[in-house]
Order: sequence, then C-alpha cells, then structure tokens
Amino acid sequence: MAPLFTPTEYSARVDRLTQQMREEKLDAMLLFAQESMYWLTGYDTFGFCFFQSLVVKADGSMSLLTRSPDLRQARHTSTIENVVVWMDRVNADPTVDLKNLLSDLDLLGARIGIEYDTHGLTGAMTRKLDNQLMSFAETSDASYLVSRLRLIKSPAEIAHVRRAAELADDALDAALPFIGAGANESEILAAMQGAVLAGGGDYPANEFVIGSGEDALLCRYKSGRRVLDEKDQLTLEWAGVSAHYHAAMMRTLTIGEPSARHKELFNACLEGLKAIEPILIPGNTFGDVFDAHARVMDERGLTRHRLNACGYSLGARFSPSWMEHQMFHMGNPQPILPDMTLFVHIIVADSERSTAMTLGHTYLTTEGAPEALSRHPLELITR
Repeated sequence: MAPLFTPTEYSARVDRLTQQMREEKLDAMLLFAQESMYWLTGYDTFGFCFFQSLVVKADGSMSLLTRSPDLRQARHTSTIENVVVWMDRVNADPTVDLKNLLSDLDLLGARIGIEYDTHGLTGAMTRKLDNQLMSFAETSDASYLVSRLRLIKSPAEIAHVRRAAELADDALDAALPFIGAGANESEILAAMQGAVLAGGGDYPANEFVIGSGEDALLCRYKSGRRVLDEKDQLTLEWAGVSAHYHAAMMRTLTIGEPSARHKELFNACLEGLKAIEPILIPGNTFGDVFDAHARVMDERGLTRHRLNACGYSLGARFSPSWMEHQMFHMGNPQPILPDMTLFVHIIVADSERSTAMTLGHTYLTTEGAPEALSRHPLELITR
C-alpha cells in the first residue's frame, strides 16, 4: 500500500524541513510527534503510545526506531526505508537503543533538535533521553519546527480538509433527525460518527463533544448519556476527518422554544464570528483574532462567560487532540498566512443561568477573505 501523498509531495516536505534545519544549524532532528512523522513520511500508527523516534539528518536521510508491532506498519504506510526495532523486555530502556542508533548514524557530538512538546514523548522517557544524550550531543528544544511547517497546507492537503468539511456537514445532517424531545444522546452520537466513517473518513483525534442540560455548558467529552427533555439545550463539537485531516464544527441547539437568553447569546456568538472573519486575512495575527472575539464578548457584558481562546489551527492530527499548537489567544504573534485551515469557535457558558451557546466552523485562509468550508448556515437550530 502506497502512502497517501505522492513521492514529490513528500520530497518537498523533507526539503522544507532540511532547509529549516540548516538555517537553525541542526545536524539532525529527533521527531516524537506522530503527526510530524505522518506529515513527513506517511507513517500511520497509534504506536506512539510507546517509545519511538524518527531520526532525520540534515541530508534528508531518515531512520525510525520503533517496536516490533510497528515494523510492518512503517513499511506498509510510509516512505521510511531504515527501520530499527528495539526489543520489549524487562527493564527495557529504548533511549539506549536510540543513542546507539545515533552513534551508528555518525551523530556523536552533533547538534540535535528534539520534539519535546508532544504526547509521543512522556516525561519519564524525556528524563532517560536527556540522560543518554547529556555527553553524547548538543541538544536543543525544536518542538515547533515541524509544527510551524505544517501550518501551511499544500493543495493535496487542502483537498483532504475539504473532504473532511463535507463529512462534518454530513454528520450534522445525520444527527438532526434524531434530535428532539425524548431523543437519546447515544443515537445522536452514533449517527454523527457513523456518517463520517460511512463516508470513508477516519476516527477523530479526540472524542466528539456532546452534552445536554447542564452538560451543554461543557466543552469536553464526558462519559454518560441522557435523554433530551421537552425544553433542553444540546452542545455538539465534532469534526469530519479525511486521511487524519480535520475540519471541526460546533453548535448549541435548543429543544423547544429557545429562551430569551439563548437568543441573546446566539446573537453575541454570531456577531463575534462575523467580527473575526475580516481579521482572518494576511497581515493580521492569531492574537488579533482573539482580540476581535474578546471585544465583542466584553462589550456585551460576557467577559466572565467567555473563554480565553477562540480557536486554533488544525490539520492532520493524532490522539489525544485534533488541535495544532497555534491557538487564537491574547498576544499570539503568529501571522495569518494563505492556505491555513483554522477552526474558529465562540463559546459562551453562563453558569449563573445554566445557559450555553456555541458557534463555530473551519475556514481556509486565502490571499483575501477567508473561505468557510461548511455548507451549513450560521443560524440557531431549534428542534
């Protein structure tokens, strides 16, 4: 089975990485983020829950150290040719195997960048790794080197994001017939996830959020299901996924006639999203996006009910989160550039009145105005 992208696409990604490595005077990179390995080579696995590392040298050559279950996974899904297996055993320390591999690759005394800020490298393994490399090489934190490169999506990547957005829309379409008084959250969730999978999509990098009643004020998944009341509220956050590329959406729906507070909060969310759209253009920053969101919320007296972030970049991601590193929060200097895929959400949780409202979808940035990738209108959905 060939990787999902063309050899030319992968070569261009390696070239971008090695050019950046040369600019930062790095002889090699130790990649631990699964999405970095996937982006660079097509390597597709959840085996990053164990220790593994992709070693990338400045000349573009690559070697993967992993466990035996992922030997065939790497050969089947990726462009990686050199795969080294560390052995499961009592008191195994794969960081020793990694140091030996680095020695074999003539990297003794080299300048090595390490992806620390990832769920693919635990704190325990970080301590062991640093201990092994202390006198072996000069190391530095290069957690965001590949992450920054992934912010700009290629045409082939954008095609997957567009398909993901279609699947997100399909998921909402599939859910709507199940939403109403007496409906079970289980059926709603099953319809949404089923639509994505039936459409050829993937599991998301984190669970869909579903919550009604008091739980509608949450913006995280939690276990447990309830049946919707005659008058209720339902918050949904989900994503369509194609080749691990995500396009997220978020809505709070009302069951029965929406309250005056629901209508007020929806209008605030809609105003906030519309205020952000003109900011999603080159020349502005991620911090500017948050400032537009905060200004609208604060002018409406919702400061204590809003969040301190209003979205983030997304793309090809693995568990436990579909979020990329760059978020819309105060002071983020990251420039907005063409061909970014950005999820913008407005979340208001009024705990004093037990009222929730959310609104959000994914945009593709361009040289000018952003393109909303959802076909669904921004309206308050009542069932």
